[in-house]
Amino acid sequence: MAGSIIKKYRYSRGCLSLISRKKLHSSTDFGHRNYSLYVNRVLKEVVPQRGISSRTLDVMNTLINNIFDCIAMEACNLMYFRNRCTLTPEDIQRAVYLRLPGKLAKHAVAFGSEAVNRYVHS
Repeated sequence: MAGSIIKKYRYSRGCLSLISRKKLHSSTDFGHRNYSLYVNRVLKEVVPQRGISSRTLDVMNTLINNIFDCIAMEACNLMYFRNRCTLTPEDIQRAVYLRLPGKLAKHAVAFGSEAVNRYVHS
């Protein structure tokens, strides 16, 4: 007798899909982005003759993901306290002001607003 093949399915958003078992990379956590390429590009623009080690890139990547998570969580809390269902740019700006210190928050909001305006008007 031939052995039966058992497939596992997941029910999500009204449809069945096959569960795949792909091995995740150990260096990055699931759900977090890798900013190593961008950190290298900025470093080469600022100081062209310098390099950066892979361990330092991992630390920078962790720092960026941590700050992103903190700001996102604070923005979601502000949205919840205002009894809203939509995350607005004002929530993000307030979260940045709450999470980052003084001048760093001002510069982050200024550059972020400029980037959003460029994106909207392009």
